[in-house]
Amino acid sequence: MEFAAPPFKPAEALVLLKRQLRDLKPLVERGDRYEIKGRPVISLQATETAIEALLARRPATNPEWTPERLANSLDVRRFVDTVKKRLQQWEREE
Repeated sequence: MEFAAPPFKPAEALVLLKRQLRDLKPLVERGDRYEIKGRPVISLQATETAIEALLARRPATNPEWTPERLANSLDVRRFVDTVKKRLQQWEREE
């Protein structure tokens, strides 16, 4: 017997995602965006079916964005893991 995952609720998932991102240093929350040293690196928007996320390739005043569509809990976990890896990469590049 298979169990179905609970339905994905983007608004609720966004609250939890923001909490996880707040814990990652040196990210600073500014509304639906996250910055490092005043440069935007993440932008988040909940729709009815998913969280639309933009992740910068690297911190910049006008970053080159990689769009991500987070449509379930697994996508959200993967996104947080990707952010952690990018933060480490950016730290090494400084």
